[in-house]
Amino acid sequence: MDYGEVQAELHGIIKSFFEEKSELFNCMVEAVTAALKNGRKIVVFGNGGSAAEAQHFAAELVNKFLRVRKPIRAIALTTDTSTLTSIANDSSYDEVFSRQIDAIADNGDIALALSTSGMSANIIKGLETARAKGLLAVAMTGQGGGKLGPLADYLLDVPSSSTPRIQEVHLLLLHLLAEALEERPFLDQI
Repeated sequence: MDYGEVQAELHGIIKSFFEEKSELFNCMVEAVTAALKNGRKIVVFGNGGSAAEAQHFAAELVNKFLRVRKPIRAIALTTDTSTLTSIANDSSYDEVFSRQIDAIADNGDIALALSTSGMSANIIKGLETARAKGLLAVAMTGQGGGKLGPLADYLLDVPSSSTPRIQEVHLLLLHLLAEALEERPFLDQI
């Protein structure tokens, strides 16, 4: 493995993403900020490495990212193993996120879906349910967005088909979102 090649590849992907999507990313930050300011919450979900990133992001919002402040209402839908396994066993693994969204999310909340392929049935069903309930739908995917893309109000598709590079950029985007939210003065009002 040539680490210099990996570094150059990642740098190129990040550069391409922000050349094409920086305005969209900023609009998404403002939409999420407005929803949170209005008392809404973020529900975030993904599979595998994306599940870990969802949990990481929710923890940074509920606790802190860079500074101690009031908590931001967020929950990762990947953390309740009893709920996940009962839905998977009794209904279908495809419904592990959609059932939770139907149960705990409200109109105006934010659904943040993470999927490198944009093709995972459970993520797609989760975002479909979110849209039906009137949630703001944000999707972070790989290039093109897959089937998830058309369901998103904000599609942040990383210009790559490499799962590790996509996940690395997703983590960067989640950190940038956490930092941007933490800088907003609305936190003192919620």
